[in-house]
Amino acid sequence: MLKGISPHLDADLLHALRSMGHGDVVVLVDTNFPADSVARSTVVGRPLKIGCSTAAEAARAILGVVPLDTFVDQAAFRMEVVGAPDEIPEIQREVQAEINRAEGREWPLAPIERYAFYEMAKNAYCVVQSGERRFYGCFAFKMGVIPPEA
Repeated sequence: MLKGISPHLDADLLHALRSMGHGDVVVLVDTNFPADSVARSTVVGRPLKIGCSTAAEAARAILGVVPLDTFVDQAAFRMEVVGAPDEIPEIQREVQAEINRAEGREWPLAPIERYAFYEMAKNAYCVVQSGERRFYGCFAFKMGVIPPEA
């Protein structure tokens, strides 16, 4: 255990997140996502697990150490509901709240079509799979920067 760091972030996941740089993408997915096959195309090359049963818990842990990119229009994404792209399930509202909490303000969570999300995930730095069993617990976060202290 480390002080100030979520116990859900194990050594492998911390190493991946620390190795990422500005503009790299971490993808957080649910248990139904094809994490193994998709993650083979990422920089890390295999799925990483996070010891959380919900996507919101996992987002809180990841966003506790990863800043979102303020240099782009969209830095946080959610997988659209198939056939109902404007629908926002409870799981996505929960993660939206975690994003807003981590960033200290309302932050847009951009929708992305299911197969476009898969392509984004294949090009990500890493894929992190949570224990989330509800559908549409799939998100992507583009890493920003931490400015120097004044």
